[in-house]
Amino acid sequence: MSSPRPPLGLFAISNMSVGFLGIQFGWGLQMANMSAIYQYLGASEGQLPILWLAAPLTGLIVQPIIGHYSDRTWTRLGRRRPYFLAGAILASLALLAMPNSSSLWMAAGLLWVLDASVNVSMEPFRAFVGDLLPPSQRKVGYAMQSLMIGFGASLSLALPWILTHLGLASGTAAGSRIPQSIQLAFYIGSVVFIGCVLYTIVTTPEHPPEEPIAPAEHSAFREILDGLVQMPRTMRRLAVVQFFTWLGLFCMWLYFTPAVAHKFFGGEPSSESYTRGVEWAGVCLAAYSVVAFFVSFGLVELARRGFGTRTLHRTGLICAAAGLMSVGLWTDPRFLIVSMVGVGIGWATILSMPYSLLANSIPASRMGFYMGVFNFFIVIPQIVAATLLGPVVTHLLGGKALPVVLLGGACFAIAAVSLAWVPDSDASGAD
Repeated sequence: MSSPRPPLGLFAISNMSVGFLGIQFGWGLQMANMSAIYQYLGASEGQLPILWLAAPLTGLIVQPIIGHYSDRTWTRLGRRRPYFLAGAILASLALLAMPNSSSLWMAAGLLWVLDASVNVSMEPFRAFVGDLLPPSQRKVGYAMQSLMIGFGASLSLALPWILTHLGLASGTAAGSRIPQSIQLAFYIGSVVFIGCVLYTIVTTPEHPPEEPIAPAEHSAFREILDGLVQMPRTMRRLAVVQFFTWLGLFCMWLYFTPAVAHKFFGGEPSSESYTRGVEWAGVCLAAYSVVAFFVSFGLVELARRGFGTRTLHRTGLICAAAGLMSVGLWTDPRFLIVSMVGVGIGWATILSMPYSLLANSIPASRMGFYMGVFNFFIVIPQIVAATLLGPVVTHLLGGKALPVVLLGGACFAIAAVSLAWVPDSDASGAD
């Protein structure tokens, strides 16, 4: 029988989460700027969802396979850390290349590489907490990840706006259609991504498995199918919550930036006013990440005091629904910051509470695998968004982005209701 994992201090828990700051820095740049990059390169708003399709398809394939093999890996570098490092190197190279894209299909191809690389790093980080922390500390561990994600995202999302207002980047370089502020932000993101992941690799050792690693009985594909059939009850019910949560998020990420640029700044993709709208949308998205950063401090403390995971998550989803649906109420773009406060509270719980609920309901020996399979319920709604939202915007909404943002708020509300059917397991696994 394996010995219980010793509890870790907050400093050690924060060290294991710093790498997620770098991952989210790169992911935040992607989320806030890819729609704009596509439009700078000539895409219409109806084309945006299909151009984003690379991201969910990549996650659907990569994360469960990486989880499957990382469960069965042990090297001098450890179990999860080899995957952190490989993903970080590839993602950093893609971040360097992305703002130099000369065509739509070059940008779409680089997004495929970038998203695959981010997934290679991200999935093992979720399992990392389950590996190293006892069940009683996992809520704290995932809340700490949420804190780091909020900090990294808030910096990356506002970075183009900051660079412009500091006078470090302005206009568009000769021979490029992508503004210098976005180009420089991606270069900085490349350095931050690899640096933060290396910090976690150096400061947080992994422990050899206490039992021999069993060889796979079947192929990774067969294991994934079996894992879907054998999902624990908590995971099956969380799948519904995750589906509507992430459908709401993708509605926001795909269309918030063009909605702000059009409704509040009256700009077209080739105009200066559109660029100002894109930069302000980045500030707004950064605002919800800043809120999530500070809310995560509260989540860490509430988790340590034993507050129910499900209650915390439901509260966050309700706040996110109210925040996103309020976007349609404003005429002054400054009030969008108020909307983002609600989204930020929800984002803090979205990044932590589902994984705490999940980690205490799955076997430790398959932690990486099930964390990867759980990603299906993030990427499936993105595939739905990528395939359906484009025709809806083009043919039903007259090319308007704002109604999709409001739909995202409604999805958050459905997720909050669905959470009632998920058991609120404590560290011992009791409902």
